[in-house]
Amino acid sequence: MRMPIAALLLSIGLALAGCSEPIPPEKLAYAGEWRGENVHLVITPEGSVQYERRDGAANISVSAPIQRFEGDNFVVGVGPFNTTFVVSKPPHLVDGQYRMVVDGVELTRTRAFEGTRA
Repeated sequence: MRMPIAALLLSIGLALAGCSEPIPPEKLAYAGEWRGENVHLVITPEGSVQYERRDGAANISVSAPIQRFEGDNFVVGVGPFNTTFVVSKPPHLVDGQYRMVVDGVELTRTRAFEGTRA
């Protein structure tokens, strides 16, 4: 019995999606649940990302592991299929709340994970 190519690719993608590596200690401030205008981003200390953005009629959704950090930016994806999130302002404190700017949108951390900076 031959497995359809789409099912095979889906199986491989799901298997690889579970292969995230923990965020490096110097980048743990990125971990948390972040919200901004039309954006919801969750970055776990284990290195997985869930991203949702509403842009007019379009909805963008990404759920994949972090492959690597490039300076302040982070690359998310599986194998050769990836996307770079451009971080123009890395996590920093403003009036007691962590904020960062990702892909031009200011995000505020609404929830921190255990072991990350408050």
